[in-house]
Amino acid sequence: MICKVAEYYLCTVKRKNRILEQVTIEDYAAEGRSLARVDGKVVFVEGAVPGDVVDLLLTKSKKDWAEGRPVHFHAYAPDRVDPFCQHFGLCGGCKWQMLPYELQLTYKQREVEQHLKRIGRIDAPHVLPIIGADETRYYRNKLEFTFSNKRFYTRQELAARDARKQEDPEGLPETPEPALGFHVPRVFDKAIDIETCYLQQEPSNAIRNFIRSFSLQQGYSYYDIRAHQGWLRTMIVRLTTTGELMINITFGYDDEPKRRTLFDALLERFPEISTLLYTINPKWNDSIYDLEPQIYFGKGYVTERLNADGRSEGFLFKIGPKSFFQTNTKQAEKLYEVTRSFAKLTGSEILYDLYCGTGSIGIFCSTGARKIIGVETVEEAITDAHENAKMNGIGHASFFAGDVIQVCTDSFFEQHGRPDVVITDPPRAGMHEKLVKKLLEIEAPRIVYVSCNPATQARDLQWLQEKYQIEALQPVDLFPHTHHIENVAALTLR
Repeated sequence: MICKVAEYYLCTVKRKNRILEQVTIEDYAAEGRSLARVDGKVVFVEGAVPGDVVDLLLTKSKKDWAEGRPVHFHAYAPDRVDPFCQHFGLCGGCKWQMLPYELQLTYKQREVEQHLKRIGRIDAPHVLPIIGADETRYYRNKLEFTFSNKRFYTRQELAARDARKQEDPEGLPETPEPALGFHVPRVFDKAIDIETCYLQQEPSNAIRNFIRSFSLQQGYSYYDIRAHQGWLRTMIVRLTTTGELMINITFGYDDEPKRRTLFDALLERFPEISTLLYTINPKWNDSIYDLEPQIYFGKGYVTERLNADGRSEGFLFKIGPKSFFQTNTKQAEKLYEVTRSFAKLTGSEILYDLYCGTGSIGIFCSTGARKIIGVETVEEAITDAHENAKMNGIGHASFFAGDVIQVCTDSFFEQHGRPDVVITDPPRAGMHEKLVKKLLEIEAPRIVYVSCNPATQARDLQWLQEKYQIEALQPVDLFPHTHHIENVAALTLR
């Protein structure tokens, strides 16, 4: 097995650091890292798994702990499997391909339990067995790719280039090649040129490879992040389970003749594209959330469906170029089914959906609630939530834009009714302490906490245990071959 991880780290080291030789990786730690013990010191290691024997490059060393990266593998763990992707070890998207999926689930279950025990002081028996994914490849409905004028070279490629220079020292200097793919972890100005990605169904790969080939043939410039120059910057591909396909390409500046040439060729080659958009981004950063995508072809959005028990046609959701939606549709259905089950709705409850995004969780639970109140910071998401509720014929849901802490005041609860059930789905940072205090004040009989970060969830659960007892905890894996994990907690008022 070729270790591109070690190869990448070797070619990016800029200074001499201490090397620890023949170190056995002992256990899994958290967040995709494993650990070893050397002379009584714990070393957290990226890019290795329990059972590997490696030489470690120390990147940080404190009194009681250190961080390191493998630069040479003496032996591989017996549990390892061959990664299925040619870009494994360079691309940071699927770092656990070398682990069997069942072992990935074991480590994720353990991480949830450890965070809850150490941070939240919650006993592991509350944690139900993790719900894994039926599909561990081609599961994402959204991918974002980067156009870069500098392709990332592997160690072998750099060595081959140096050899060519030695053979022909008077030859013309080699210019960097452009790339269309993903950013290299910790290397902001280069991208990996991705040939085949296993995260999204076709024609995702075919579209990306066609755009690369066509644009280079036409001589279109790729973005230079250092110089802030270049035409092609990023591309978002959304492919829904309904079969609809959205492409949104971001340009550094507008050039209508080139844009028309590119888009007409793309639509001719891929007539299955439902909608094609472009965004002009003259800024230094790549974010498009303060920009306005323009429609070149189609209706400007795609439609996704979440199937739900008791509703044969499922729920439909409008997804625009800037909309947030769970990127693994099939696993989102399982996550929301757990959430609805934990809510124990009977049809008479007032349900508050905090950090509601485009309203997907509240709408999914709508058949069991008398009234739904959703709150979300992003105004565009609230606009989508209203449209999604209307699309699904849900007239008993209301959505409000604003900071959850500022919106959820005593007067707001008095106006819309005190909650019988609160569902909260905060970002990775977890809930603000002020919101936790407000939840403790209003004393909703039931809280369902959906989290994408079990560490911050454990912290918040510890605070909530002042008045709430934990009824159940359910991990759900939405991102196979990564260390990311979702966890749902059911809490009842004491």
